[in-house]
Formats: sequence, C-alpha cells, structure tokens
Amino acid sequence: MNSLIALRVSQELKLSVPAVEAVLSLMEEGSTVPFIARYRKEATGSLDEEVILAISDRYGRLEELEARKKSIRSSLTERGLLTAELEKRIASASSLTVLEDVYLPFRPKRKTRASAAVQKGLAPLADLLLAQGEEDPAHMARPFLSEELEVSSVEEALQGAQDILAERFSEDGEARRLMRRLFSRRGRIRSSLARGREEEGANFRDYFGREESAAAAPSHRVLAMFRGEKEKILVLSFLPPEEEAFALLRPLFLRGTGPASLLVEQALEDGYRRLLAPSMETELRNALKKRADREAISVFGRNIREMLLAPPLGPKNILAVDPGFRTGCKFVCLNRQGDLLHSGVIYPHPPQNDGEGSAGIIRKTLEDYSIEAVAIGNGTAGRETERFFKSLALPPSLIVTLVNESGASVYSASETARREFPDRDITVRGAVSIGRRLLDPLSELVKIDPKAIGVGQYQHDVDQKELKKSLSAVVESCVHAVGVNVNTASAELLSYVSGIGPAMADQIVRFREEKGPFSDRKSLLSVPRLGAKTFEQAAGFLRIPGGHNPLDGSAVHPERYTLVKRIAADLGCSVEDLMKNRELRQKISPEKYISPQAGMPTLLDILAELEKPGRDPRSSFELFSYAEGVETLEDLHPGMELPGVVTNITSFGAFVDLGVHQDGLVHRNHISPAERGALKPGLQVKVSVLEVDLERKRISLSMKTGRKGKGS
Repeated sequence: MNSLIALRVSQELKLSVPAVEAVLSLMEEGSTVPFIARYRKEATGSLDEEVILAISDRYGRLEELEARKKSIRSSLTERGLLTAELEKRIASASSLTVLEDVYLPFRPKRKTRASAAVQKGLAPLADLLLAQGEEDPAHMARPFLSEELEVSSVEEALQGAQDILAERFSEDGEARRLMRRLFSRRGRIRSSLARGREEEGANFRDYFGREESAAAAPSHRVLAMFRGEKEKILVLSFLPPEEEAFALLRPLFLRGTGPASLLVEQALEDGYRRLLAPSMETELRNALKKRADREAISVFGRNIREMLLAPPLGPKNILAVDPGFRTGCKFVCLNRQGDLLHSGVIYPHPPQNDGEGSAGIIRKTLEDYSIEAVAIGNGTAGRETERFFKSLALPPSLIVTLVNESGASVYSASETARREFPDRDITVRGAVSIGRRLLDPLSELVKIDPKAIGVGQYQHDVDQKELKKSLSAVVESCVHAVGVNVNTASAELLSYVSGIGPAMADQIVRFREEKGPFSDRKSLLSVPRLGAKTFEQAAGFLRIPGGHNPLDGSAVHPERYTLVKRIAADLGCSVEDLMKNRELRQKISPEKYISPQAGMPTLLDILAELEKPGRDPRSSFELFSYAEGVETLEDLHPGMELPGVVTNITSFGAFVDLGVHQDGLVHRNHISPAERGALKPGLQVKVSVLEVDLERKRISLSMKTGRKGKGS
C-alpha cells in the first residue's frame, strides 16, 4: 500500500486516514468488500460497501496515475528532455488528463505538417513570427529559403512556420485547459440525418436537425444519439460557438495588430479548427459517453437489485407453466426445494382448444403433487393461461399468479440449464425457471446474465467492462444481504459468495453431492482446496439451518462463536436458549463484552442476529392480479385506471406491465413527486391511461393516482 496515495484518497473522499488504510490493507490481504463491510466494522469505522468500493476504485486510479508518471519520466529521460521544471509539472499533475497535457508537446509523434516544417529548419522563423515585431514577415522568411531543405519560396517558408505555431497552440497547456472548460460548459450537440439514410432512420427521427447543450443533455438521449451515429443514421458534432473559443485563445497568443500578428492569428485559427477543436471534441464525446454510461449503469444496477431482492413466495410445491398457443403449455411440478418432479403439456388454447382434457390433466396433477401454488409465465398466452386456470374452480387456498419470465429463455438454452437438465427440452427448462423464480427470485436469477433480465436502459451501448463490474457488485451485495443455504444453493449462487468464486462453488456442490449435506460450518473446511482464508471470507454468509450449532443458521461469524458462548454462560444458559428467549437477551449488556477484536458495532450485529437468526431482508410476498377483461392493446382506452407492475425504471420514466403483452410508459412528468423516490421494479401501482398508439404499439400512462401495494 502506498501511504501517500492512501492519504490523498482519504482527503478526496473526506474519510479518516486510518479507515482508508484499514480498507486497503484488508483488501491487500485478500478480504472482499462484503466481508470488510460486514465483519470488520471496528477497523473501518463501519464503512458501507459503497464507500469501500469508492476507496478501492480511487486508489486504483491514483496508482494508475503514478504508474503513468513513472513511464513518462522514463521516456523523457531516455531522450534527454526531462528538466527540473518539467519534473515539477509532472509531479503536480492531479489527473491523467492534466498529465497528458504536460507530456503532449514532448510525445513522440508520427510525421505532421509541423514536424515536416521543423525538419526544414523553420522553427526559428516560427519564433520570430510569434515575437510579433514590426519587421515584414517576408523579410524574416528570406534567410530560410533553401534548395537543400526544399524551401523554395517565402510563402512556403511562412506556411511552414504557421504550421509549427498551429501545433504549438494546440498543445499549449493553458489553451487546452481553457478549451476543455469551454467545451464542457458551452459545447452543443448537433445531430442530423446522414445522407441517403432517410428510410432506415425512422426510429431516430426525433434527432434529425436537433441541437442542445451537451452539459444538459440527459444520458438516455446521449446514448440514443451515439447509437444512431454507430448505425450510420446520424451525423453528430460537439462544438461550442467558434467565436467564444477565439475570444479565449487570442489573448493567450496575440500581442499586436501588425503583419506578423495577422499570420499568428491565422495560425491560431488553423490550429484550433484542425487540431485543438477535434481533440477537445473527442474529449467531450468521451466525457459525455462516460457520464451517460455511468448513469445508465447506475439505473440498471438499481433495477437489478430490486429484481434480485423481490419477495420470495417461500417453500411451496409449485406447478409452473411456460404458456404457448400452437405448441401448447409446458408445465412442471417442483417440490419445496425447487427439484423437478414431473413435466407435461396441455393444449387449452387454439388451435387445439382441448379445454376439457387440459382441465382433467391439471386437476389430477394438482392432487398428485400436493400443489400449493401455480406460476404462469407472463409472455405469449400468459393471460389466457391464467384465465384458463382460474376457470377451473380451484381451491381458494391455491395461489395462481403470473411470473415475469424475462430471461427464462436465456437460462433454458444456457450451459447451466443443460447441466441441470441434460435430457429435457428448453421449454421444460424454461418452466422450471419460472417456478423457481416464484419460490426464490434471487436463487434463480443469479443463473442468468443480468443484461438478459430486461430492466436496463441502453445496456448494450454502455461500456461492457464497467457494466459487468457494476452488476457483479450488485449481485454480490444482494446475495450477501440475504445469505445462502449451503446445502441447497446452486453453484451459480454459491459462486457469488465472498471468497468462493465459480471453481470453489463447483467443488462445494460436488462435495455435498458425494458426502451429503453439511452438518455445520466447520465441515466446509473438509472441501478440497477450501482453506482458512476462504473459510474466513465465506463462512458468515453461508447458512446451515437446523445444523448441529444453532449459530450456523445465522449471520454470526464463526470467529465470534466463543464470544456468544461466553455471553450465554454469563447468563447461565445455552446459546440455543439465548436465541429463543427474548427475556434472556434483554439482560445482555453489550458494553461488558467490548474488546479490540469486537467493538460495539459487531456486538450490536450479533444481538440483532440472536433476535432473528438468518433474517431475510426481503419483504413479504404479495399476490397481484391484473384487471379482468384487459388483455390486449385494443382493450385499453384513455381514462382507464388500472393496476400494474413496474417492470423497469429509466431516467426518463417507468415502464409498467398492465397484462396486455406490451409495457406502458409513465413519463417522468406524469409521476407524482411522492411516487418518484419509491418506484422500483416489482412495485404494484395504479395508473391511468393517457394515450394508446396501436400502430406503434405504445401506451402512455400517468401515475398520479397513488400506489396500490408494497411489491409483487
């Protein structure tokens, strides 16, 4: 760990130096972010995951800056160009952008007009012009004419000198600083239709002839325009008013109004248009893209979090259906652990219309497998299948609900699904996924690439490396918040647990299959290659409900078991009694047990776990029903008030599923202030229909009628 960089991180993030150094030291030792946040609160001052990630990210970027400084110094030293003044400027550079500006004039270049002019000996002439004295530039140029150097005329000599000045101006640090600021504040995005792309460009017609402030452009619009440019539909430019640029640049380089100053001004204008403006435009493009990516990734991450933490129905015997018309409705029966027991197919819809035969099959199956809930995919034929099941006069206690099946087809064709069900076709696998999502959304959704879940905003246009990094962090955070039953979890779910990863997850599953369920956390150490460090990082997040040690079903880390036993002994009871008896827990004085290893934050966490061992932070499952008789776009009319489920949040509004196979959009202007902060995927809401565009299959909604419930 570099102490100077750690100090700078603490200053920038306004955190204590010991806390920052503790985080960095723990990470160097191999500790994960979730482990540090949950089990090393005393060392970090109870920093949360977000702050710990920020420390790690900023430290990494500053390390990258220092490495680049070292590389630049080495390059300059090798070429004999490193001076004391240059070293000072390199050392004080606070960012990669500033550092590259310092290095730009000295960077080895490919051949340019300026470098060609320098080779012709015209650099001294450029210096004479820049002095902007009273001498006639033509007189200045004559001594530089040379047949040997191929400078045959005064005009050619002066042009070469101007080329040298143009490049100097474009590489001047102060000029670049001023232009960078101007472009960021006053840059304008101009978007126009590419020639000959009128037909293909229909989807981008909102951006034909559009102009707006780059600084104020919302991220979704920026990403849409970049997509249009990538598809060669749009032509984009990102420039501020040119005269404003020259108004800032002229005072830097012009010192008079004579003939030499006129040539210098021409060189300045050429340097701006040909070199500096394109460079700054590229920087602005990159900054806008980075900002838009960051916002889109953040929105996507929040949506994924809500999807993963959707309320589970909990252990139930489930009949799950992947609906269809022509090919029928594939159904599966799952036990309370989500194991596949039976599969079949019914044909209640056209063209077969075998309602009676299908009803008989379903009634028998419900009885044979003691089914407690029916999960129906909400895609094609979903509403029709739901209506069929509800027509069967089933027991009121039987839950019948639609389940969001986004990404189920991705899972059913995946290597994971093939490994789980090698002898089943993709429709059976898809039905299993639908049923398991009702049982426990988190456990099933971790098997799917988050991008396939369908709750993002331009997720395929953003930086894929950053997207993957962010979404992995979100999934890990959700998994650790809920905890993992090590005896039932899939390898995919286990792979997200602190310190484990895919290879070790496979090892754990294989060991479990060969040796049987784990009886306690300590037995995890018998898994091949699962050492003390992995155990330390993972154990607190792995649960063994009903194991030999009651603490193994909680989030209390094994390293604190001795402390809990001591507390119980002081009260004259067992750990199990302590967990069951509230009166005993109320007698605990946590301050008596504070030590250098376990401070008050850890003790309070332990007491909370003793109160509700292995508590699930997710809310309770709530049944949801769409409006009866509203199943297609044609059933919608302006003014209708309908129940719906939020499926996606974007920066421009929220998408709501009304059960008509096409989500409606509630633009942010039609969301009440009270609703804005509470919106999340899965939320049950009530909306009113503003407009229905049948041709474009678009539904415009308003959400100023209030929420219906907590979640779905």
